[in-house]
Amino acid sequence: MSDVVKRLRERREQVWQEAKALADRAAEENRNFSGEEEGQWQSLNAELDALDKRIKNVLDGEQRAKDAEDAMAKLRGEPRKQDGSSGQRGGFGSEELRAFARGEGGRHFDVLPSGPVNYRDLTKGSATAGGNTVPTSFYERLMAHLIETSAVLQTGPTVLNTSSGEQIQIPKTTAHSSAAITTEGSPITESDPAFGQVPLGAFKYGTLIQASRELTTDTGVDLEGYLSMQAGRAIGNAFGAHMVTGTGTGQPRGIVTDATVGKTGATAGGAITSDDLIDLQYSVIAPYRASSSCFWVVKDATLGAIRKLKGSDGQYIWQPSLVAGAPDLLLGKPIVTDPNVAGVGSSAKSVIFGDFSQYFVRLAGGIRFERSDDFAFSSDLVTFRALMRADAALVDLTGAVKVFQGAA
Repeated sequence: MSDVVKRLRERREQVWQEAKALADRAAEENRNFSGEEEGQWQSLNAELDALDKRIKNVLDGEQRAKDAEDAMAKLRGEPRKQDGSSGQRGGFGSEELRAFARGEGGRHFDVLPSGPVNYRDLTKGSATAGGNTVPTSFYERLMAHLIETSAVLQTGPTVLNTSSGEQIQIPKTTAHSSAAITTEGSPITESDPAFGQVPLGAFKYGTLIQASRELTTDTGVDLEGYLSMQAGRAIGNAFGAHMVTGTGTGQPRGIVTDATVGKTGATAGGAITSDDLIDLQYSVIAPYRASSSCFWVVKDATLGAIRKLKGSDGQYIWQPSLVAGAPDLLLGKPIVTDPNVAGVGSSAKSVIFGDFSQYFVRLAGGIRFERSDDFAFSSDLVTFRALMRADAALVDLTGAVKVFQGAA
């Protein structure tokens, strides 16, 4: 419980005791409230209602922040027991994987999460620098490579993990309610938030991976690491590109596709200034800026240019991270790079900023692996096919995520 909630609850208890004392005094004297006491009673009850509402809003806000923080930290999936008839395996270990690669125990299996998986702590390097936090199971290692490949998956989008792939409808917000001054006796104008729906399907991403017979049988080889890296990076590259610029037709809707322009540059060639980035940051309203999933996303070349920018105080606006594995900061917010974001140029949308928890990623089931000994028989190679079904779309179109667009 936060200090804010504690203080509000303490104040609520104080107000309730005052109201209770007022009622007890009238009851002891066997009389109704006086005019002054009635006014106090109404005032105290009104404050109680207001405090209840504030406490609920704060708790809801804290829960939303926690959910956003945990969106990528906990991809939840129901564990499945091993089923020899269907070839499905939930917790799939190294020995089972090697037996599968040798052709023992079926031609296919589904790699599924066996419980909460933490991806926010992924770092490289020595164990004391964070190496011990890197997932070691096959599913976790595969997802780790997929996330490392995609900047959008690093920003903490909202992940929906479903066991099947039928189309689901997700409500999307297109406009908020508004208020206006109403004169005495005049009707209050109704203003409801506007909603729509965005369908999330399950587009199939696949890759073929070939391994030598020796690799699948030699016990000293890290087969689990090899397959997870190859499949994770291949699928991550394909899905990651669509999460940035996908059209929504035959592929997921990219975040740039639905994000609105928060700042249009004035410098020829689409160049970015420090003032442009400040304007872009504050084109996103405070609740979204306060989200733990509020990020900058650019491509490497753009970050190189941004690192040279200085504010009016002569200080660089880019701040290097002091914690291993943590992203660098730009104007106080983390920044990650993705090669699929457009580079600096005329009319190019080269910088993305906002609350990425409003971007929904739907994963249908786990990663399906299939093996063929015949596809590359002449080369004595074992061919693996990895398949993943996924979709994605921005569900808050009110300005949760905005982009910088270069001058025309």
